[in-house]
Amino acid sequence: MNDHDIHAIILILRQQVQQWQPALVDGMATEGSDPYKILIATILSLRTKDTLTAQIAPKLFALAATPAHMVRLSEDEIATAIYPVGFYRNKAKSILAISHILLEKYNGQVPANLEQLLALPGVGRKTANLVLGAGFNMPSICVDIHVHRISNRWGYVKTDAPDATELVLRQKLPSSYWLEYNALLVPFGQNLCTPTSPWCSRCPLTAFCARVGVAKSR
Repeated sequence: MNDHDIHAIILILRQQVQQWQPALVDGMATEGSDPYKILIATILSLRTKDTLTAQIAPKLFALAATPAHMVRLSEDEIATAIYPVGFYRNKAKSILAISHILLEKYNGQVPANLEQLLALPGVGRKTANLVLGAGFNMPSICVDIHVHRISNRWGYVKTDAPDATELVLRQKLPSSYWLEYNALLVPFGQNLCTPTSPWCSRCPLTAFCARVGVAKSR
């Protein structure tokens, strides 16, 4: 694709994704942003399918929806509540530690600052950027495996890792698209532009896509 094709691609994706369920955290943002819930739900979603996270997150928030309530739970109680998300014991430890830090350093509030978010246990660039965007409506580019894969598959970027993709996108993706880029590409990647054997025969973006790394498609 040519760089200027991104404008047409975004317009097409805005229409395309309306048929699919939005990613969990994006849905939470549209319902009214709670940065703490978005932070915790994003941690739960790491290496876990959205369908499972959507079942587990409400169960945890029914027990504790604020840092003050979360620290009243033990690590084992949190682990039990979030089972069977991936790495649930490690996530329980991080959730409890984060809640203590928010109370001790930030008066129970999630900081709206990238570096401060990255300093929290278990928080990487994907999580931090998603919290800034979905939780605070701040300009940020959240790059998960779908955003990384599809951006490279189109030929829009040429990178080896999501963090590198984010840095390149910050240079070339128009800032007006930053907040919605992840929300558009995640459902697109889950339903059509899948990791293996993507549905190229059904894709409305074939005219723009370089099909980088696509060995087999449907």
